[in-house]
Amino acid sequence: ARAADQAAASGLDALRRGPAESFQRVGLTAGGGGLFYGAYQRTYQGLRVVGGDAVVVADGAGRVRGTEAASTAPITVGTQALVDAAKAAATARAQLPTVDSVSAPEKVVLAGASPKLAYEVVVAGRTATAPSNLHVFVDAATGAVLDKRDDVKTFASGARTQAQPATVNVAGTGNSYYVGNVSIDTTQSGSTYTLRDPGRTGISCGREGGSVYSGPDNNWGNGSGTDLETGCVDVLYSVQTEWKMLADWLGRNGINGSGTGYPASVGLNDVNAYWNGSSTHFGHSQDNQRQATSMDVVGHEFGHGVFQFTPGGAGSGNENGGMNESTGDIFGALTEAYANNAKDTPDYEVGEGVNLVGQGPIRYMYQPSKVGDPNCYSSSIPSTEVHAAAGPQNHWFYLLAEGSNPGGGKPSSPTCNNSSVTGLGIQKAGKIFYNGLLKKTSSWNHKAARKATLEAAIALFPGSCVEYNTTKAAWDAVSVTAATGEPTSCSGGGPDFSVALNPASGSVQPGASATTTISTAITSGAAQSITLSASGLPAGATATFNPATIQSGASSTLTIATTSSTPTGSFPITITADGASTDHTATYTLSVGTTGSCAPVTNSARLDIPDYPASAVSSTSTVSGCARNASGTTKVEVHITHTYRGDLVIDLVAPDGTAYRLKNSSSDSTPNIDTTYTVNASSEAANGAWQLRIRDVGPADTGYLSSWTLTV
Repeated sequence: ARAADQAAASGLDALRRGPAESFQRVGLTAGGGGLFYGAYQRTYQGLRVVGGDAVVVADGAGRVRGTEAASTAPITVGTQALVDAAKAAATARAQLPTVDSVSAPEKVVLAGASPKLAYEVVVAGRTATAPSNLHVFVDAATGAVLDKRDDVKTFASGARTQAQPATVNVAGTGNSYYVGNVSIDTTQSGSTYTLRDPGRTGISCGREGGSVYSGPDNNWGNGSGTDLETGCVDVLYSVQTEWKMLADWLGRNGINGSGTGYPASVGLNDVNAYWNGSSTHFGHSQDNQRQATSMDVVGHEFGHGVFQFTPGGAGSGNENGGMNESTGDIFGALTEAYANNAKDTPDYEVGEGVNLVGQGPIRYMYQPSKVGDPNCYSSSIPSTEVHAAAGPQNHWFYLLAEGSNPGGGKPSSPTCNNSSVTGLGIQKAGKIFYNGLLKKTSSWNHKAARKATLEAAIALFPGSCVEYNTTKAAWDAVSVTAATGEPTSCSGGGPDFSVALNPASGSVQPGASATTTISTAITSGAAQSITLSASGLPAGATATFNPATIQSGASSTLTIATTSSTPTGSFPITITADGASTDHTATYTLSVGTTGSCAPVTNSARLDIPDYPASAVSSTSTVSGCARNASGTTKVEVHITHTYRGDLVIDLVAPDGTAYRLKNSSSDSTPNIDTTYTVNASSEAANGAWQLRIRDVGPADTGYLSSWTLTV
């Protein structure tokens, strides 16, 4: 955890960030091969960045082994909303025809190709065909809807609504519909038993809209497909089996990875089943003869939970959504294989026992095209309906586990490149898939999964090329081509590493010291010894590394000490990391100021801004103090001549484009501005051109913009 945090703070490799951004670790999950996966949330000026998440991989020796980050353009948005929260909530409410609740809007930054300040509002209710827990992102500047993401993940597309079948309250003996007589873990309180797991936190089953099933004895269900209590027997048996599989095969602690599961309910009045982000809900077959609670369906729905509670969350978009649906199918297949139940034998057909709409399985992992889904990846996948878009990854998993012609009664699987693939077995395939999933970000796609699973195969099975070669062959066989930066051989390439500094610059007075952390990460091959050195130091300065020799993936602290005779100025210092097989360098910029105390910088702007329409803006400026980094108490003195101060908005814009709001528009009807503003700009380096930006937002003055630039 410490090594991962240092890498995130340093902006190592994929974790590059702007000066107003930071990463906070929100989870740490143990994977295979002695690796740990740290999930990080990006923030921008304290606001959560949706789509700005990242993953750092480190081993138990504290060595960083890799980084991944969701793709986003640089973030330079202002943080002052022009649309109020109430309007954003009203816009979000209108996105569902039936609304049960609307959350308080949260101001966030929505990352991507063009990051924007937005409100995130969660609207709970129903679409025309299914329940919904809809995250709506409303542009904080225009009020437009930027994006929508639904927590609800249904088992099948095209849900239908029919009359609710009557329940049959006949006592049973632990008899399920799909898997026969089974043992399930329940809770006893006095003389009452409930279908609540005593050891797996959060796992329970009850009637849709009602309470958890309870009774005077510990016998449950009657084996009937129309009995809801029997449906709960199937649910509990399946999720408890999935939980064991996660632990025994994959090393995962529960659905969320931290020992927690989620409740289930049966009797949903839909020909479907779904996960809503915090619980699972199971409907029935179209002919009302069976509950949709077979092992692969239950494994699928709780598999959505695993996807959500691995780094990157549930994500958005059809390609990501298709991979989420495929993840559910894969966990359903893994659960069936782990159980190896005689009545519900393991296979790669999805929902065959439920026969949801009377046409057999709804998906075939070994040949998705049997129901019209794509076998192969293509450029159309990002616009394909999510259940159909599950096809390529489902197909890949079958080839990885069983191969193209497994024999033994297992179905053959046609490849997209006419190749032949020999499978590894479902347990190995599950390990590779899951450990790849632990590097997921919110911009997850097939190429990212290919790269992550190839890296997982190398980490999980060091010294063996079979797993890497098969993983690669299976991706090739479903037309997912090579990703940038993926390992090109089973050894992962020759030993190499990367290096980063945090911070990358510092300012001192002569006689003082500056420190920075040097972080490294293993980018390929094995760890190697690295010797650290510095060159380009100003006269009288010395550099000390603690420690001076590290293993790649570890960190060191550099202290640069100056003397009273060290000259003032800015000095680029080259840090050399001399590895056994390769060398890398990084540059640290040391600014040495004048002797004596350094007073806070005060930037004074005198502006005469005539009322609309404006003809000219004149300004003068003075700077007091010495060269220094911006601080939490950076002061800007502003003098503006204007009839109505309430329609002026003022921002201080840093050299990197980050905007700090000094003044909002208000109902203040007094004229002119004669004020010193204080702003927390401690994450900024003050060297460069700062801009004082004034905007007149009065109804008659919209679009009036003036700028004043001060170089510090």
